[in-house]
Amino acid sequence: MNVDFINALIEIEKEKGISKDIIFDALESALISSYKKNFGTSQNVEIDMDRNTGEVKVFAIKEVVEEVENENLQISLEEAKQLDPKHEIGDLIKIEVTPKEFGRIAAQTAKQVVIQRIRDAEREVIYEEFINRENEIITGLVQRISRNNVFIDLGKTEGILPPSEQMENEEYKQGDRLKLLILEVNKTTKGPQIILSRSHPNLVRRLFELEVPEISDGIVEIYSISREAGSRTKIAVYSKDPNVDPLGACVGTKGSRVKVVVDELKGEKIDIVIWSKNIEEFIANSLSPSKVLKVIANKEEKSAIVVVPDYQLSLAIGKEGQNARLAAKLTSWKIDIKSESQFNELYGQEVIE
Repeated sequence: MNVDFINALIEIEKEKGISKDIIFDALESALISSYKKNFGTSQNVEIDMDRNTGEVKVFAIKEVVEEVENENLQISLEEAKQLDPKHEIGDLIKIEVTPKEFGRIAAQTAKQVVIQRIRDAEREVIYEEFINRENEIITGLVQRISRNNVFIDLGKTEGILPPSEQMENEEYKQGDRLKLLILEVNKTTKGPQIILSRSHPNLVRRLFELEVPEISDGIVEIYSISREAGSRTKIAVYSKDPNVDPLGACVGTKGSRVKVVVDELKGEKIDIVIWSKNIEEFIANSLSPSKVLKVIANKEEKSAIVVVPDYQLSLAIGKEGQNARLAAKLTSWKIDIKSESQFNELYGQEVIE
């Protein structure tokens, strides 16, 4: 190694932000391993690298003893005094043992260390970028599919869309462009692992934030979302400005805004309902598109009986109970739906008095 190598490290420090001292420290450790590997010794060695010229020297560290039992680790007092009369038993002394061919080995090791450090630094930059973007939306291209995992090209790196985060019945083909939620970013020995999601409720939240300026501006807020990915989502919204209709803002002119979200989610049905401080009103809204006649709420148990017209019972419950299930998730209340005639039969009173 030479001055050119030192100059190259200075350039790397400027361009990649990797301190040359970090590279030197890593290089010294790697050179100790290289020395032991190539020269088959169990010596206790130390690498001395001139950080201005790049010159490398290898020193064996030996303890001064009366009688040598291990030549690799010990030196006799007599020999030590030949090197320096001041040496005494118990001293640790450094003896240069640099092999003639070590310069070539050092150069090869240096190249490997520098490449690895640059790779590590680039991985760290990517990790820091994406760890700060958890729960944000990102656009990527389907790169490949392996063992049901979909690998997404994110530009600088690759993300994984695992089976658990895929939308039901959504097919993925190479080259497909998708919007995804950055669910989790983990550090691994192979670099950052970026877990993506197409099924998380927050994907819907972020898509509405992109499409509805009133939401990104904070005028309209999303109170809660319940989702069965690939099938149906309910989203509860409200407005901080009495002059802004939250439902109209989310739907858009002729449904233009909600259509963009629905198209991105491959036709997933989206019910937008109004949140209300009045729990009875909120529960009634949450069962949209069904009409609700009455809500009887038990606030202590957070449960409610909801009465709907007879002809709308199946609509209120939904296919396989989906509408009722999503309404319960949206409100965080247990909801028991009864038809008008069922309620009158059970409780012996008219719903509408």
